[in-house]
Amino acid sequence: MFRGNKKSKQPPAQERYSSCISTTSEKWSDALNAYNQALLISRSLNDKVKEATILNQMGKIHAASGQASAAREHYTQALSLSRQLGYKTEEAQVLYNLAILNRQQNNLTAAKAEIETAINIVENLRSQIASQQLRQSYFARNQDYYHFYIDLLMQLHRQHPEKGYDGEALHISERARARSLIELLSEATADIRSGADPKLLEQERNLQEQLNTLERRKHDLLSGQYTQQQLDEIKQKSQSLLSQLDQLEAQIRVASPRYANLKYPDPLNRQQIQQQVLDDNTLLLEYSLGAERSYLWAVTKNSITSYLLPSQSDIEIAVQTFRESVTQNPAATIDTGMPLSQILLAPVANQLGNKRLLIVGDGVLQYVPFAALPLPSSPTTPLLVYNEIVTLPSASTVAIQRQQLQNRSPAAKALAVLADPVLTLNDSRMAGKAPQQTPQTLDNYALRGAARDLGIEDGRVELPRLDFTRTEAEKILALVAEGQRLRALDFNASRAKATDPNLGQYQIVHFATHGLLNSVNPQLSGVVLSLFDETGQAQNGFLRLHDIFNLNLPAELVVLSACQTGLGENVRGEGLVGLTRGFMYAGARRVVVSLWSVNDVATSELMAKFYQKMLQGGQKPVAALREAQLEMWKSENRQSPYYWAAFTVQGDWR
Repeated sequence: MFRGNKKSKQPPAQERYSSCISTTSEKWSDALNAYNQALLISRSLNDKVKEATILNQMGKIHAASGQASAAREHYTQALSLSRQLGYKTEEAQVLYNLAILNRQQNNLTAAKAEIETAINIVENLRSQIASQQLRQSYFARNQDYYHFYIDLLMQLHRQHPEKGYDGEALHISERARARSLIELLSEATADIRSGADPKLLEQERNLQEQLNTLERRKHDLLSGQYTQQQLDEIKQKSQSLLSQLDQLEAQIRVASPRYANLKYPDPLNRQQIQQQVLDDNTLLLEYSLGAERSYLWAVTKNSITSYLLPSQSDIEIAVQTFRESVTQNPAATIDTGMPLSQILLAPVANQLGNKRLLIVGDGVLQYVPFAALPLPSSPTTPLLVYNEIVTLPSASTVAIQRQQLQNRSPAAKALAVLADPVLTLNDSRMAGKAPQQTPQTLDNYALRGAARDLGIEDGRVELPRLDFTRTEAEKILALVAEGQRLRALDFNASRAKATDPNLGQYQIVHFATHGLLNSVNPQLSGVVLSLFDETGQAQNGFLRLHDIFNLNLPAELVVLSACQTGLGENVRGEGLVGLTRGFMYAGARRVVVSLWSVNDVATSELMAKFYQKMLQGGQKPVAALREAQLEMWKSENRQSPYYWAAFTVQGDWR
């Protein structure tokens, strides 16, 4: 028991056109003829914006066909015209193309200056977008600029290893990561919603209610006969509401007087990472995946070493093989990760020692349980034996989080546990209740909607009671004095309890229940709490991401003892957008989350050990989790990483 047909999209016209270009001279000639005609038309209409775009495209065609001189001529014209017009988006594109051309001709210094200017333009334009959703998508579309710059800097480093280009590349890697999260953490501390226009806040609540109503309609539709057209219409309306909600939140942000005075912190460079993040016993391993080659930077308080790794596709194959083994096979052994370990850890094996490892993954690496990777020198010994492991979206986020929370006093009470909620009508705790609705309508509509998006049986999902969440909760609560704890079990493990401001009085908040991931719309991800109240009345028991963002939860630790709570939508340049950043925005200093659907019994055992080592042994969360996982690995029936490796700590380890 666990806690927890795509349609092809038409590419833009430019992409469709580019994909049709062959390497034959006839094709290049046809393409240039078409663009020359378009250029004449744009000039006759005095459409200089189109003219700049066409000149840039002609430059790309000349470059692709080996005519570097003609390519440079067209790029230069396009750049001049873009600057005259103040057409910054096109200016950045032209500079990027010029940088590629100069690199091909080994003019690396010129290429470096051009791509740096292009990225500065991108970041300036990005900062002018108020909507977080649009800001993320814009940043994702321009990630190629950063990957090109990193690759260029590492090429320069190979030629001039004494000039510090690898440190510059690390800084660009940080600039390319989790920028929205950095900004969200700053906004959370500034409390930009305080003093917001009540009318805007009311509109926000109304949109959220409309979204819930739409999810209910979707549930009702899925419960009976329906057509694909009906389902598509509801999905389109849902997407429209989510878009409106994002735009309204942007409006609230811009209208906030505190937002106007807010200055976002910059991502850290190498020296700042070494000074503000690292200590003598901590090693940062930051990965960047590229189409042709990937990179690893190993950074200590006093040094930086860089390594060339295989292509992104090669790494993805190794990750998929390893993840399929450890997430689906209870008999999986540590040695299944040896091929991946040879790629990710072998280059830096001599630096690992007994150090704490800060893992900043990229792309598919965010799904890897590094604790379960074998040592490169020992296929049966997990990395966990010698190293504490912390996962981060970027090195900058932890430094900025420390800065924002440095003067915060710990909450007055120790521990709040929300566990073992009432999920079904046939639950024994429902005995004697008189439900006022039929079983069909008692299903939680938000839950079913999320399940449908996850592809679970047409949205029809019955979540069973997780018996061992109660065992887990009782063992944890027994470690804390009664006056220092909150026991929210059964009907009390509710959404109302989770959103109660009093929850902010506790240093540790623990959720033990089902979790649902929605990687399509992460706003609909969440944890499942009681779906019924004490009278048998159905209620909304789904704590979704937008609910979490609205919490005030200054906890030292939030533990999500549920399935897949560490996952989310993988957005280029942002990483996994999901529950972790929601709880960090709400105020949590660190979050313990899972990377797959965890086993109920084994998770209960792991969590009991984890809390015993924290609350009785006085260990910090990262050390306590490591010790608990080691005990599981050394046991007779829980050796497989399937049982213990899903959980990881994200955030500040201190």
